[in-house]
This record gives sequence, C-alpha cells and structure tokens, in this order.
Amino acid sequence: MSIIIEANDSSLKSWINIPDQSDFPIQNIPFGILRHPEFGAVAATRIGDTVIDLCSLARNHYLKDTGADPEVFHRPVLNDFISLGQPVWRAVRNRLSWLFRHDNPALRDNLLLIREAMFDVRDVEMLMPVKVGDYTDFYSSLEHATNVGIMFRDAVNPLLPNWRHIPVGYHGRSSSIVVSGNSIHRPKGQTRGDKDESPVFGPSRQVDFELEMAFITGKQTKLGDSVSVIDAEDHIFGLVLFNDLSARDIQRWEYVPLGPFLAKNFGSVISPWVVTLDALEPFRTVGPVQDPHPLPYLQFEGKKSYDINLEVALIPDGAEEITISRSNFRYMYWNMAQQLAHQTVNGCNINVGDLYGSGTISGPLPESYGSMLELAWKGTKPLRMTDGTERVFINDNDTIILRGFAIKDGIRIGFGEAVTKILPAK
Repeated sequence: MSIIIEANDSSLKSWINIPDQSDFPIQNIPFGILRHPEFGAVAATRIGDTVIDLCSLARNHYLKDTGADPEVFHRPVLNDFISLGQPVWRAVRNRLSWLFRHDNPALRDNLLLIREAMFDVRDVEMLMPVKVGDYTDFYSSLEHATNVGIMFRDAVNPLLPNWRHIPVGYHGRSSSIVVSGNSIHRPKGQTRGDKDESPVFGPSRQVDFELEMAFITGKQTKLGDSVSVIDAEDHIFGLVLFNDLSARDIQRWEYVPLGPFLAKNFGSVISPWVVTLDALEPFRTVGPVQDPHPLPYLQFEGKKSYDINLEVALIPDGAEEITISRSNFRYMYWNMAQQLAHQTVNGCNINVGDLYGSGTISGPLPESYGSMLELAWKGTKPLRMTDGTERVFINDNDTIILRGFAIKDGIRIGFGEAVTKILPAK
C-alpha cells in the first residue's frame, strides 16, 4: 500500500514564487543549515529560490504541535532535530507545506516575520547540514565495478567473487566531508607507475570525481543490534548528492591489501539540502535484477530503488560549463535498505547523522559513467572542453558540479548542486 503524505500532494501551489524547473517546489521541503545574519547557524528549508529560517518560525509558534521544541532548530547541525524521529520529520514537513500553500494567509500576511526569516538563496551561506560521526562508502554500481575490473584486473571476469553476494564497502574519514562551495587542494602522496621500480612522492596527477548519492541515518542503534531490510528505511532521514573525490594514482599504489586510504580522505563534497525519503516516495522504482539471489538477510520486497536523474558538469578555469555525464540512481545494484542491513548485520551500531555513500553511479552507456576514470577510459579517450582543451582527469582550478533531480507527473524534486573547485597542491 502506498503511503499518503500530505506534503506530497501534486496539486499544491505556494504563495512563494517558484521558478520553472526549480528543484524546490512546495512538494520538496528539504532541510539544511543556514548562517543567519543575526542568530548564527539555524535550521532551514527552501522553496523556489527562497531560504526559510525554521528557528524564527518555531519561536513564533508556527511549528507548534509538531513534536519539535523550537530550540532544536537553533543548532549548528540538524542532528538533534533528526533524532526526534520520523513522525516529527513528517509533522514538520506537513506543517511547512500547509504554511506555504497559496491560499493560507497565516504566515503570508506576517510581513515582519517574513523579513526576518526569509532570504534569497543568492544572499545566504549554507553550512554542513549534519555532524557526520561515521562514514561508509559502498561500491554498489554493477557497471562501475565492471568497468574498473575490465581496466585493472580481468576483462573476462571483471568482478571479484564476492561482489554479487554482498554490498562491498569500506569505512571512510568523516572529518574531510565538506559542504558544497568549498574548494579542495590537490592531494600529495606516493605513486608508482607501471614501469617504475620504486614509488615517488608528489601531487596526484590523476584527481577524479565520483558521482554518488549518500543517505543519512536518523536513528541510533545499540552495539550488537541489527537493522533488517524491512526496517532499514525507517532509519534513513534523507539523501544528499555526494562527490567522493579520488586520487587514482595514489589509490592504485596503496589500496592493496586494505583498500583506499590517502586517495580518498583528502576531501568529499555534499549538497547542502537533505531531501527526505518522504519527498522521494513518489519516485520509487524497480532496481536491477540481482543474480544470484541474495542471502535471506538481504532479500526484500517492493520497490527499494529511486528514479533520480544525475548530472556532472565541469568548468575549466575561465571557460564555459560542459555536461560530461548523465546517469541515474536507479542503476544501483545494491539498494540503500540492503546497504544498511549489511552494515549492521554483524552488530555494528549506527548513530544519527552517519553518512553512507552509494559508491560511483555508472549507467550502461559511456555517457552515463560516473567518473573521469571511466569517461576517459583510463586516459585513452580524452574529453574535449568548451575552451578546446582536453581532460583525462581533473586539472587545477577546474570546477566540478553535481546535480540531481527526480521528475514525475509534472513535479520535480531536486537536490540543488554539489560544487567544488580543485586548487593546486599546497
């Protein structure tokens, strides 16, 4: 049975102006953290190009009876709000939907509060939406894993024997995850070319993006407990875009035997708005067929994948933007419920605000590949930029932009952008 969520009503209109093709109609109502000019960091939402301070709304009693104390909106991160649980997330989102619907004057006519609490998105600074305690990065795109296996291992048998049986992942470093708008310096480390006898130290020459999405957990569990596939989505607050930057040359030298290390912890970038699973409910879809059938603890029923269009654009320094990849979240072989079930099946405890990267999302066509490694096919197929230059990896002062949106029945629910610029090594 489909869940009926009031805020998802496709007929709703808002008294806030919403540009055509906006990622943020009244049916979205994401959550983020705004640096307020007077009150510091506060929880916020967005409709169209208007960012709304939720702390001011709550203190003026517009969010009463939702189960959320006004003070949870005056925090530097969303973790305290998220910890209140799904009934409160849903109640707050439904209340905001009611407040901003076109025929409701309750807030619309309070001009003093509107001046205090509503801002043009171009005039505000968005901060990290959550305090990320722990971070897991999965490797769950069949096409990506196959492409990498063909390039580096065995073109006949590109997947390792475990890949179709478990959602492969590793524990990453949460401290280097930053919000969109932050620039990242090119990392330094050890590399060794195929013909070199010994490694050398210096800046990476193969900095890459990885097109990913990430989900954020909204419940805490105890050490020893597991989260089932059936219950997993109740533990997920929402999703963000995630650019898990990589240094391929450093990675190739260091990843055996324990996996990525310096190649992955120099910077990852998320979009500032967390789009709730509630807002994405209409975009559920069927994922890829899993063969062989997973073990019982990974088996599921229903639609656990989401039809979310993804794009990557690149802007060379001083040149125009060019779209270099178009993919979709539905290509993921292992879905979020399976990933969280596998993460916890051994008794690993999770916390509110933990972040789980999907792994690079590549589709079946070359233009849908989710990394430069694949798009330029290990450097053999350079991509031509708008200024006539070519790329096989990311150059200094290149800007990378991730975008994502779902669209159905005329309603577009999007994530905005995850933007970062690669600066020269320090």
